[in-house]
Amino acid sequence: MTGLQITLDGKIAQSWPSPVKYTPSGTALPVTKTWAQFAAASSVQTAFTAANGVGSNGSTESIFAVYQPSVKIKAPAPWTLRSSTGGNLFMLAPRWDKASYLANSAKGGAATFSYLGTLYYSKAEGAPERAVALHIEKAFKSPGQTQPPSSTKKIPGQTADEPLTRLYTDTARRDRNRAVAISNCRKYFGPDYATGGKECDEFPFASTYQGAAGSEYDPYQLPNNFSVQALDGTQNGNAGNLLGQFVSKYRLLDGPDDGYLVQITG
Repeated sequence: MTGLQITLDGKIAQSWPSPVKYTPSGTALPVTKTWAQFAAASSVQTAFTAANGVGSNGSTESIFAVYQPSVKIKAPAPWTLRSSTGGNLFMLAPRWDKASYLANSAKGGAATFSYLGTLYYSKAEGAPERAVALHIEKAFKSPGQTQPPSSTKKIPGQTADEPLTRLYTDTARRDRNRAVAISNCRKYFGPDYATGGKECDEFPFASTYQGAAGSEYDPYQLPNNFSVQALDGTQNGNAGNLLGQFVSKYRLLDGPDDGYLVQITG
């Protein structure tokens, strides 16, 4: 069936923000060739470009889009096809992003699939972040036994409907998260809680919008919906390094358009 005709097409089926205009380049679509012609060609490539600034959200530029490719086939005369002669292919919605705090920002950013990543901490014996992992596990499983006390405490970061979101650009809010956490460590573990190299570990992290001061900024966040614990400073630092590597690798954006989960292993 070398004479079988194949038509390839593709379009941006949906985009966020919706007003974004895309400029196609490369092979003009739709394109129709025979099976033999496609087999002889090395590739068929097309690209869509959006202008800088059209997806701006503060210091972050991000565009989410669904690219919908389609294929149609037609048999050469006198043949006919009785079954399906084409359809749309499924594609995950990719994200194009650019921000000074993300890798590759100098070259215009990068693209990634829209995916809810998971940060893994190990509670296994000998794990460098074990103390933090045990703290988070307690906050997830027994929130009523953590400090500060709260009968309505439900720590986010466990499920896709309540992920953690990255707080980067608002340094004052990050500092406030940390200050509230330290104040609670002093209140519940004493003013000398840091004796012996301990530090105040807080969860959700101070670098999230769900941090200790969250209810001061967001009326929908429950007060005292966080946990603090005085624990080994070295292990706290190890966990912080893992968090930093994670948010960098997954290109996590500041704000509500991105998120992640935390899972304890071991």
